[in-house]
Amino acid sequence: MASDRKGVARGGLLVRAARSREIVLGVFVLLLILATGLRSPSFLTFESFKLVLLDAAMLAVIALAQGMIIITRGIDLSVASMLGLTAMMVAFVIRAYPETPIILTVLLGIALGGVLGSLNGVIITAGGVPPIIATLGTLSAYRGLVFLYSNGSWINAYQLPVDFKQLAKGEWLGLPNLVVFAVVIAIMVYIFLNHTHAGRDIYALGSNPEAAKIAGIRTGQITFMVYVICGLVCGFAGVMWASRYEAAQTNTALGFELQTVAAAVIGGVSMLGGSGTVPGVLLGALLLAVIQNGLTVSGISPFWQLAVQGFLILLAVISDSTFQQRARRLSMRRVAR
Repeated sequence: MASDRKGVARGGLLVRAARSREIVLGVFVLLLILATGLRSPSFLTFESFKLVLLDAAMLAVIALAQGMIIITRGIDLSVASMLGLTAMMVAFVIRAYPETPIILTVLLGIALGGVLGSLNGVIITAGGVPPIIATLGTLSAYRGLVFLYSNGSWINAYQLPVDFKQLAKGEWLGLPNLVVFAVVIAIMVYIFLNHTHAGRDIYALGSNPEAAKIAGIRTGQITFMVYVICGLVCGFAGVMWASRYEAAQTNTALGFELQTVAAAVIGGVSMLGGSGTVPGVLLGALLLAVIQNGLTVSGISPFWQLAVQGFLILLAVISDSTFQQRARRLSMRRVAR
């Protein structure tokens, strides 16, 4: 009897732990950091961690918006193109008017992103085009506008004012501003999704679109709203990208959209819609940033980095999936008893 109780207790703990993907991801990230630190001790320095946090913050900001869309059973493949276009347009404005206040620069980027996101939303809701097709089209269209607007030219560091270049990399309480901004955005998204009527409607739409309609949820408005929010976030991220890297290029953030999807899905956002958490997305972004920086510090050839990164991502997802299945089996046994 005692052994049965112990087994049930252990099973209960495992079930509770497995229900939280955040715990699994957090443990995996810690193990990965320790393993990389053993191979390359310089990875465990404070400066190295700041670089990891900068990369994770940039990815997390957009992954949060991407995750919100995926919860509604949609996807936005144009996020990197929106980021690149707003970064280029804002950089050109700053080069022409270097005395522009920083706050106006940020608001300009957010407004431009909002326009692009609204166009995505109109195509999907009013046009009835599937999200993956609509945003695949705007991915190319927005990237093409980057070339048209810039005429193929780049904005370099010496053409940008110092205040703008410090916008993302300046520090507050020892942390880069970009990391602080990412934390603030994460808190706002968490409150929005978990403590507002619109946030609950987003989950309801993703869980069962037909039931959501019957319940009186205006699914078209909710869908349009999440794409507008995504555009606003991408506009902000475009300003931060130009500030952090002190440049605006025609290939800015090329392919970055796949990383945002990966961070959201690894963080527990279901591609079937209806589920996902802000902490999970943050950990997913942190995991990808640790992998990327860890491979670089370890001196692994760039030709192998993508392969190793993909393998580690698959390992994390498979391990988590196995853990979840084990927990479900234990839970069913407990119910049977």
